[in-house]
This record gives sequence, structure tokens and C-alpha cells, in this order.
Amino acid sequence: MGSTIFLSAVVLIGIGLILGAAIGVVYKFFEVPVDPRVELLLELLPGVNCGGCGRAGCADFARALIGGEAAPAKCPVASQEVVAQLAQVLGVEIGRAAKQVAVILCGGDLTHAKGQMLYNGVDDCISASQVAGGPKGCRYGCLGMGSCARACPFEAIGIVNGLAVVHNEYCVGCGKCVDVCPRGLVKLVPVDAKVHIYCKSPEKAPAKMKVCDIPCIGCRKCVKAADEGQFTVNGFLVEVNYGDYPRPDVIEKAKCPKNCLQTCRGHEEFEYGKSIGESA
Repeated sequence: MGSTIFLSAVVLIGIGLILGAAIGVVYKFFEVPVDPRVELLLELLPGVNCGGCGRAGCADFARALIGGEAAPAKCPVASQEVVAQLAQVLGVEIGRAAKQVAVILCGGDLTHAKGQMLYNGVDDCISASQVAGGPKGCRYGCLGMGSCARACPFEAIGIVNGLAVVHNEYCVGCGKCVDVCPRGLVKLVPVDAKVHIYCKSPEKAPAKMKVCDIPCIGCRKCVKAADEGQFTVNGFLVEVNYGDYPRPDVIEKAKCPKNCLQTCRGHEEFEYGKSIGESA
């Protein structure tokens, strides 16, 4: 009995040693060399894996940096000091990346957008849009279910009275919110672009007015008040040209009759109903 147990133990130990040796040989044979700079870069990078650099995460971005496929400045979260350190480790130029922030092009909160039904379902914009187009009458407006806010790693989006509003001081332009909006309302724009038209409906003015109090009615007052090319007219909707964006003083000049032409700061104040203490 005792010899049987001893023999079994010896066999098991022998099998374990053989399998361990085999795993070691296979690992050595198929081992992929890892550049030690990857770990160093990962220590410097923020580690939030937001995807704002266009990569799957910080590790993928680190490998792209080493491979010369990306510039250190492409990380939207890293400070200038960190960017400089990344460039020093790699022995490359810092590079340039235009800072961007998100804007949600809708002003139709529950006060101004008319409802078409009482929605009682999953608190998610995609799900709501699939149920008769959502609770609001405008088929192009913000559903206000907060999918973009939940997707934001930096808590830069708030839901105010059924409308998503971006807080620019927290936004890093990672683009997570862009990917989850089923209406395509979220746009990444240059951080210095302060003036926006908070409407995306392409319908005629009478149709828009039936479902919202503050739509763009295509009156073109903003176009006439701005420099040539700063606004683009697309049918019954006027849009900001973010390649040559207008200055905030265009708002006073245009006197938009529906108040959909606002600065990002003015939009926040308008929705929150209080002064945020920063001029446009």
C-alpha cells in the first residue's frame, strides 16, 4: 500500500517536471522580445486608456511611440511636462497635436423640447432611440439618457434637465462620447472654437418649431454677421465651420431669434441657470 502511494507520488512529480520543462522550452522558443522602453513609457503615461490618441490603450500607444507611428503630443491627457519626458525617453521631437474638446450640438432640454411619449425603458440612448425614436418629438435631438456621460472617463459631461452638456474644463477630447451617441450629436472641435449652433435638425423651420422652442430655423443672421466662410449653410440648417470658426462677438451681432447660437460657456449658464464665473 505504502509503496503504491510512493510510486504514484514519484510518477506525478516526474510528470510535473517534464511538463514544466516542456513549458519552459516552448516559452523560450516562442518568446517575443519586449522593448524595455515600453514599461518606462507606461510609467510616464496617465494610464487612463481613454483611446483619445487613436490607439486601443496606453500600452498600444507606447508601442506606437517606439515604432515611430505616433508622436508624444498625441496623448490628450498628458501634461506638457509628461509629453516632454516621453520625447526625451524616445529621443524624438515632441510633435504637435491640436487640442480638441467635445460639443453636443443640441439645446433641446425638457423645457424646450416637446415630448412625444412617456418613455419607461432602459436608461440608455441607443435603447431609447429604438423605441419609437425616443421620448422627445425631435428625431435629431439629444435623448438625454446619459450614455455619453457614462462613457466619459473624466466626468466631463453632465445631464441637465434631460440634455447632455459638456464641461470644457474637464474634457480632454478623447472621443469616447462621440462613439456612443446614436444621433451623431457629439463632435470634437478645436478647443479655441467657442461659438456653436446647438441644433442638428435638417428639417424645415415649421417642422422644427413643432417639436422644439430653440431650433436653428435657417434665418442666416449669423452668416451675415460673421466673416465669409465661418458658417456653412446646409439646406435648412446652418453649421459652424470649425476650420475657420467665428469669434464670440458674432452672437451679439447676429441676435439669433431662437437663441441656438451660443458660446459653450453661455450654453452651460443657460442650461444650469447660474453664472459659472468665466466669460466667453
